[in-house]
Amino acid sequence: MLKILDIGQIRQLDEYTIKHEPVASIDLMERACRAFVIWFGRKFDVSKRVGVVCGTGNNGGDGLGIARMLDEAGYLVAVWIVQSPKQSKDFLTNQERLPGKIDLNDFGSETTSFPECDVLIDAIFGSGLTRTAVGIHHEAIQAINNTDAVRIAVDIPSGLFADQHASGPVVNAHFTTTFQVPKLAFLLPENNRYVGEWQIVDIGLDKTFVSQCETQRYYMTRKSAKKLVKPRKLFSHKGDFGHALLVAGSYGKMGAGVLAARGALRAGVGLLTVHVPSCGMSIFQTTVPEAMLSVDPHETIFSRAPSVDAFDVVGIGPGIGQAETSVSAFREILEFGKPMVIDADALNILGAHRELMHLVPVGSILTPHQREFERLVGKSENDFDRLTKQLALASQLKSIVLVKGAHTAIATPEGAVYFNNTGNPGMATGGSGDVLTGILTALLAQGHSAKDAAILGVYLHGLAGDLAAKEKGQHSLIASDLTDFLPVAFKSIS
Repeated sequence: MLKILDIGQIRQLDEYTIKHEPVASIDLMERACRAFVIWFGRKFDVSKRVGVVCGTGNNGGDGLGIARMLDEAGYLVAVWIVQSPKQSKDFLTNQERLPGKIDLNDFGSETTSFPECDVLIDAIFGSGLTRTAVGIHHEAIQAINNTDAVRIAVDIPSGLFADQHASGPVVNAHFTTTFQVPKLAFLLPENNRYVGEWQIVDIGLDKTFVSQCETQRYYMTRKSAKKLVKPRKLFSHKGDFGHALLVAGSYGKMGAGVLAARGALRAGVGLLTVHVPSCGMSIFQTTVPEAMLSVDPHETIFSRAPSVDAFDVVGIGPGIGQAETSVSAFREILEFGKPMVIDADALNILGAHRELMHLVPVGSILTPHQREFERLVGKSENDFDRLTKQLALASQLKSIVLVKGAHTAIATPEGAVYFNNTGNPGMATGGSGDVLTGILTALLAQGHSAKDAAILGVYLHGLAGDLAAKEKGQHSLIASDLTDFLPVAFKSIS
């Protein structure tokens, strides 16, 4: 896992590296500039005309160092400085080092554009910003956003706060190249329009300090997911990998159950029983022959809870509908107390009948998308507020609450949150969430803790989507592709 540090910790990390490597702060800045320029050179060739807009703090010092190095690499570079009464020592040093042939300008209120720039680099503020940009800085951000150039932020888009909601002007970057560690703001939907595509570059900050930092925020990696995959022993049998009950499907929505069942089977569950209304019996027997069936007495809906004594875990929700009889049957299953994966219509029932919340078994996994989460806890002021409510719900239920989306956030009862780094927009299609429900149900049945099942399941689900998109493209991706590519996803990390 990559740790997501707060701004105070990032500042301490810089200071610790400077003191204990030891390295001069200007030399550490040189490393950051060099890492940025290496990334830049892989993205843009020397035919591009580059503008760099700098503040007068250390982020501006980064910008000046980047301008010098790009000039040395053969790019045509121009610099604009947004003046401020305070200048950092390293900014002044890099200003002195700037070659005279670079076009150097002061940004003024009369500056309305950055002429002839193909690429514009934003280095006005760094990640330590704590107040909204005003005056000339506000005007500079607006001018950057008004250009047609490709906009790139150094470390963090100017005007964006790393650890809290930003309501003022922010640079709308197409790309953000951030130093050493991800910032919390990058992982929340409200900031996507500012951050664009982001990349971490290693600038050699002290890894011992990072390992000792305490945090409750993490960014998932392939290595961390790989550690959670359980190897299979030679004499294993199906009973070793759990027996899961999946309650899914209703008339017209049997496909949701089929997708969830296939997800569970591909995720390695030993035995799977699916509870379906009687209209789904022939569908399942022909489309998912590996699954056993528990047939509801009702023809079209989920109306009666089967006994769950024989099962290790219950997955419920995909396509079951919200009929009154389904609500009563859902209550019965909750009262059995088995660990559950609760999704889709089961979440909507919880949202409409909040008196059922206290029945959610400890160690369960809830999988709402943002609208479903809103039905559970009410509206949020912003994504930081939503994250606070997500952690509060996980603590209240003593269960995992994951809110689906880009960088799916997985909140634990202990107050930690894990952000996913797999998946793509092609997965925004009906049935994707049903597949995830099946995967999580299978992993939970195999003995993974709810936290580990959620982390591994979400990672594999997104990875299967990435592998599918690589072959089929994002526009043509369908939920069945996720189950088809799940074996490849497992293989690629294990």
